Amino acid sequence: MRVIAGSARSLQLKTPAGEGTRPTTDRIKETLFNVLQNDIPDCVFADLFAGSGGVGIEALSRGAKKAYFVETDREALGCIEDNLKHTKLFDKAMVIRADAVNALNYSIREAVDVVFADPPYGQGYDEKLLRSALDSKSVTADTLIIIEEAINRDFSFAEAMGYEIVKQKDYKTNRHVFLKRRA
Repeated sequence: MRVIAGSARSLQLKTPAGEGTRPTTDRIKETLFNVLQNDIPDCVFADLFAGSGGVGIEALSRGAKKAYFVETDREALGCIEDNLKHTKLFDKAMVIRADAVNALNYSIREAVDVVFADPPYGQGYDEKLLRSALDSKSVTADTLIIIEEAINRDFSFAEAMGYEIVKQKDYKTNRHVFLKRRA
């Protein structure tokens, strides 16, 4: 796994050992950031369920002014910190050991422009996260929330909660769902 573009382009990133994380592949990450290219410069980015931190590091490398990395696993947190030091992006990052579902309410205390969440598939974290974000001061009407989930996940629940699905990008086994609060 590597950084695709920007100031840290082509630098290799570490990934935590074992099956606890599913690093976003370079190809999917490149597609995601092609969609986000106009949203990233000078944004505040949150990488929830961050794993190796690859998505948030990509955002920083492409010009995000700050990124929050939220993870509970100690090994993954160490990996994120090592990757941030290796890419020389540590000074723009906040690494937080916290529950990702509650992080937007308790750990992140500023408005976030883009939230990326890659929770374990099929365990309902996507719905819990969106419910929690409704009460968050860090998620505004302008915040773009992207959730990575299994390809067969139905997101109709999000519209009933007051979110609008603004885009959906399907891959072979998973998808990115782009949401905003409905005005």
